[in-house]
Amino acid sequence: MIRLVVADDHAVVRAGVRAVLASEPDLDLVAEAGDADGTLAAVLEHHPEVLLLDWTLPGDGRAVLTQLRIQAPGTRVCVLSMHQEGATVREALGAGALGYVVKGAGIEHLVSALRSVAAGRRFLDPAAESGLSDGPEPEDDEWGRLTPRERLVLRRVAEGRTNREIATELSLSPKTVDTHRTNLMRKLGVHDAQALARFAVRRGLL
Repeated sequence: MIRLVVADDHAVVRAGVRAVLASEPDLDLVAEAGDADGTLAAVLEHHPEVLLLDWTLPGDGRAVLTQLRIQAPGTRVCVLSMHQEGATVREALGAGALGYVVKGAGIEHLVSALRSVAAGRRFLDPAAESGLSDGPEPEDDEWGRLTPRERLVLRRVAEGRTNREIATELSLSPKTVDTHRTNLMRKLGVHDAQALARFAVRRGLL
């Protein structure tokens, strides 16, 4: 069972998350909070595996992350935000968040994010990842030949996801994902997933 705390200053958002989690037997919502102080108190009291944190939470979401890294390092954080700009996503990940979901993303992305973060895996929903990919990139002919969708697939291949898992996260068919894998290997001049992963590491994608 994955124990969760949800922190958002909008009651309607918390109610929506609560409704989603009610139908997921492995996700247990143990507390809610509407500001930074309440969030810290809830985490320290309940010791959840995952905190779903609104980045613009009153009292500063980044400050909450900083405090949790000291006071509750066992709790992993997934950011929930209306912002998908690359700068905001990078700021959250740099502060220690393991997942990032844009408000308005599909329910399946939120649920997948919570499970991935609980397991210690990074998760960016497609909107957040697209924003991240739009940021400044060093000159790289190989990288420049990849489409935005191929870049999304590449990151997930490098993280060890299966075609079926990638297809579910990106709302594609497994066959389409396999085509993207083939195109990635052709464009990058490699022959297996391990080589794709090494390229992703060199690019700083992991």
